[in-house]
Amino acid sequence: MIEIRGVRKQFGNIEILKGIDLDVNKGELLCLLGASGSGKSTLLQCINALEPIQGGHIKVDGIDVHDRKTDLNKLRQKLGIVFQQFNAFPHLTALENVALAPRLVGGKSRREARELAVKHLEHVGLAGKADLLPSRLSGGQQQRLAIARALAMQPTYMLFDEVTSALDPELVGEVLDTMRMLRKEGMTMVVVTHDIAFARNSSDRVAFLHAGTVAEIGTVGQVLGQPSSEHTKKFLRREHQ
Repeated sequence: MIEIRGVRKQFGNIEILKGIDLDVNKGELLCLLGASGSGKSTLLQCINALEPIQGGHIKVDGIDVHDRKTDLNKLRQKLGIVFQQFNAFPHLTALENVALAPRLVGGKSRREARELAVKHLEHVGLAGKADLLPSRLSGGQQQRLAIARALAMQPTYMLFDEVTSALDPELVGEVLDTMRMLRKEGMTMVVVTHDIAFARNSSDRVAFLHAGTVAEIGTVGQVLGQPSSEHTKKFLRREHQ
C-alpha cells in the first residue's frame, strides 16, 4: 500500500501541499479530483520522487520514498507513471519504445524485452502497431503505448496524471477502457483526472483536493453523491454546468 502522512511541498515561498494524509490500498483505484492548482499532479510526482518534499513522509510497501538511502531506480520499478504528454522516443518503433526500459533498467535480454513488449502491446490493443513509429499512431494509441511502456516494467502501482486531457474527445474512450481493464485485473491505481464520469463509474474511492489539502475522501457515493465539503459541492456544480 501507499501511505502518505503530513506531506508538505513548496515551490519557492509558495506551499503547494499543506500536510496531505492519504492511504492507497492494494487493488483499489483512487481518483484525485480538484480544480487546477489544487496540488493533484504535484502529489502524484511526490509519490514517485520526481519532486522532493519539505515535510512528512510517503511510504510504498513500507519503503520511505524520500529517504536518502532509498534506491529510487528500484523503487520506481514498482511505480509506473503515465503523463499527459506521451513522451515516446520518436525514432523508435512502438515495440522498441516498450522494450527499452526492461532491457536498460530491468536487465532483460533483447529477446526477453521483446517478448515483454509484444505481450504488453497486445494487452493494450496495439498488437498490429508494433512496427510503427509513434508519429504514425493516433493520440489515443500513443497514450496506450505509454501505458504499455509503464506496464512492461511490471509495476505494483500505476499513477496516471490527466492522461486524457490532451486527447481529442473521440479518442478518450479507448484510453479509459484500457484503465478500466487494468482495474478489473486488480492493478492498484492513483488517477488524477477531471473526468467526473470516469471517477463515478470506475473508482473505488475519490479524494477531493482543494488548495493543497484533502477536503474530503470517501466512496464514490459519499464524495460525488453526498459531498460534505463546500469546496467539493462548488466544484461539482461547476462541472455540471
